[in-house]
Amino acid sequence: MERANSEVAMTREPENKARIATYAEFWPFYLKEHTNATNRRLHFAGTTLVIALAIAAVALHRPLYFAWMPLAGYGFAWAGHFLVEHNRPATFKYPLWSLVSDFRMWWRMLMGQGWSGELRP
Repeated sequence: MERANSEVAMTREPENKARIATYAEFWPFYLKEHTNATNRRLHFAGTTLVIALAIAAVALHRPLYFAWMPLAGYGFAWAGHFLVEHNRPATFKYPLWSLVSDFRMWWRMLMGQGWSGELRP
């Protein structure tokens, strides 16, 4: 029964709504999928690790570090979605816009926004 309730609680686009057509429409949807501050913090940790791995791969001439980047980024983000926010990552349906938005949210958090409370468009 608990599992069924979790599945119902997972947020999704409305059934009657067509695919999101523009990034301008996607960004508010993305923010709604990241209302939990802990989820955003996990995203921030994962994206920071991705950036660190990219820098280390280049600086240390370790191209294998690039292979760890998806695991680092998606690992933290998906933990935030499935274990904390209880929704499905937007990556599954909108991979490129989701990636851009991850970095956009990371930048805003780096600038001090969204660590607690709501992150608004």
